[in-house]
Amino acid sequence: MLDVRINEKEIEQLFLEELRKRLNEIQHCHTFWDMKELCRQTNMSETFIRDTFFYDPRFPKYRVGKKWLFPAKECEEFLIMWLKEQPRA
Repeated sequence: MLDVRINEKEIEQLFLEELRKRLNEIQHCHTFWDMKELCRQTNMSETFIRDTFFYDPRFPKYRVGKKWLFPAKECEEFLIMWLKEQPRA
């Protein structure tokens, strides 16, 4: 006779960990963002982006024809650094 016991909490924790990994992979599937995606990813308007950090020489951006493209990973790194530099109220 075979007796199998399953720890439901442990299974749930493993499932949630794997789900977080997969969601993180999906979130980072874009290599480049355009302005619309940059606005979506940051929850910032195009005007706010242009007024605050777009012209910062450290901000990674490339003009291709009439379109601006932003390397996703580099943008994320810059945005975290930029946010940490902002004064706290």
